[in-house]
Amino acid sequence: MLIASYNPAGMGDVLVVLTAPAAEHTFEQKENVVRIADEQNMTLGFNFLHASTMLDLPETAGQVFLTSDDVAKLNAVLVEAGFEAELVADETPKFVVGYVEKAEPHPDSDHLQITTTVVDNDERVQIVSGSPNMRQGIKVVVAKVGAMMPSGLIIWPGALRGVASNGMITSGRELRLPNAPQVPGALILPDDFAEVGTPFDVSSAEAQALFQ
Repeated sequence: MLIASYNPAGMGDVLVVLTAPAAEHTFEQKENVVRIADEQNMTLGFNFLHASTMLDLPETAGQVFLTSDDVAKLNAVLVEAGFEAELVADETPKFVVGYVEKAEPHPDSDHLQITTTVVDNDERVQIVSGSPNMRQGIKVVVAKVGAMMPSGLIIWPGALRGVASNGMITSGRELRLPNAPQVPGALILPDDFAEVGTPFDVSSAEAQALFQ
């Protein structure tokens, strides 16, 4: 898993790269690289200082989608600083059109539902959803594990009330789509919007027009 973000106004010229969920951690700096590791010395991520000298980065804050070439450059920086080249590129789409194949009540909640949701490559994932309009047989937008929401929230594997949940079925509000209702509820896509597994681009004309 590889999630990168850049916020020059808030953090300066630092590229933050995460490879695992946050935990109790330690820091080790060598040259322009800070390695973040847990108590078992497993790498949680890296901070690359003076990052604009390493990669061509955007001026606006937000997620940075690293290409294989970008990752190769960062691995070269790691080796030069004395760390291992352990970053692995991940260019798979993290927001996709999904299909809720099954939705069942959570055994320990009166509002959560456990869904079996089809995503890309006909993969089925279990996602726990609290959306009041959740039901089987609908097309939705799925933020897969490894996605970063517009708010900065990162989707990691987790559990809700003791039930595993691997991803998030999103609302238009959470995706910050224009004119989306500012109330809880999954974004239900038209049946003819796109095939299941199609990457969902928030900035596309089709997505921007959903609430027009």
